[in-house]
Amino acid sequence: MEIGISSASFYPNIDTENSISFMSNLGFKSGEIFLNSPSEYEENFAEKVLEEKLKYDFKIHSVHCLSSAFEPYLFDDYKRRRDDMFLCFKKVCRAAKILGAKCYTFHGMRYKNINDLNYKFVLEVYNKLTYLAMEEGIKLAQENVSWCISSDLGFLNTIKENVKYPIYFTLDIKQAYKAHTLPEKYMDIMGSSMVNFHINDRDDNNVCLLPGKGDVNFKKISCKLKEIGYNEIGIIEVYSNNYSSYDEIKASKQFLTNEI
Repeated sequence: MEIGISSASFYPNIDTENSISFMSNLGFKSGEIFLNSPSEYEENFAEKVLEEKLKYDFKIHSVHCLSSAFEPYLFDDYKRRRDDMFLCFKKVCRAAKILGAKCYTFHGMRYKNINDLNYKFVLEVYNKLTYLAMEEGIKLAQENVSWCISSDLGFLNTIKENVKYPIYFTLDIKQAYKAHTLPEKYMDIMGSSMVNFHINDRDDNNVCLLPGKGDVNFKKISCKLKEIGYNEIGIIEVYSNNYSSYDEIKASKQFLTNEI
């Protein structure tokens, strides 16, 4: 498996437009671009990042964004608010297209009691989201997120089975453990629709660590990935306080190359 990295791993120390040169200098040839602010959703900004991508021959597999600022409100009861948030969503999809990304890592709704969901309404919104993404040639990749409704296995299975257009998934290891659910349980649901993989580690005292620094059984995860036929990139996604030197990131990349 090719090992890439997310520019989110350097937030807030490196501006998005400078992240590709930085990731390339660390030895990465591919990864995920995190758009950290609404101004970074604009086409002229995406074109600036595209120049860097071409300059360094860097493959952008996926795009992420400041999701908590608008994605939950795509499901709001107030139509005008929803419509405004869809404008943001379409901008991110267009930026992803410009950057040549395959998928959009999506958080979506905040967590709520599953019994309180209006599934008819939720599925209508997902139908629109997946269609709009598809129009730009982008796969909407729902991520399992501990503080979102997407942490619920039943919810993920429902949208997988009932959304009208193809829906895809991003697996994040740390988010699985934060939701007290084994990553393999999410992979059982995601199956062949898993198109993106955020790799991180953890232990009893730390919710997120560089891969190789915790107690996650990567051999077991690797076997499960093969079982579901996942053959896309694995993307290191950690927080900037999870390491003290960039050499640690290089070492983590080497660890994963040997493990997965």
